[in-house]
Amino acid sequence: MSTVSNLMRRVSGQVGLACGAALSGCVVAPPPVVHVPAPVPYAAPASALPPMYFYPERAQGAAQQDRDRYECYRWAVGQSGFDPGMTPVSMPGQAVPPPVRRDGADVAAGAVVGAVASSGHHSASGAVIGAIFGAALGAIAQESRAQAAEHAQATIEQRNQAARQAAMARLDGFRRAMSACMAGRGYRVG
Repeated sequence: MSTVSNLMRRVSGQVGLACGAALSGCVVAPPPVVHVPAPVPYAAPASALPPMYFYPERAQGAAQQDRDRYECYRWAVGQSGFDPGMTPVSMPGQAVPPPVRRDGADVAAGAVVGAVASSGHHSASGAVIGAIFGAALGAIAQESRAQAAEHAQATIEQRNQAARQAAMARLDGFRRAMSACMAGRGYRVG
């Protein structure tokens, strides 16, 4: 009888090894991280901003108006640190987390690995217990990765919003400086 039990143990070990080898071929590589350009400093489209008009009040000629606009533009850029006429340069790419995936694949894989790795004694009940614990661990791992991806996406969106607000504040500073300069040179700002 001990020969039969030794044979059964050897066969069950080989079956477990074969199942493990077969399942190792089912492993799927994680999706590649996609690199996209980092957000460029936000510049509102020209159609979204009200135009700035300057009306001469001291009968300035066209050449004088052009010179005043140029000098006030340069002065406003120096005062505000923002040049709306410059196209923003794109920054190096920032890694975007893979999309959130909650499809149960990790749960199923955890259950299979748990069942295969269970003890040879009481193999049926061990397989069930291993499958339950493996499924629980797979679900925990999957939810943890999904939450991390959602947090990373929220952080990127917050940074983009902050960049847009900062750019709009700089643009507002430029517009106020330009208006002050032109008003000081005898133009009505409209």
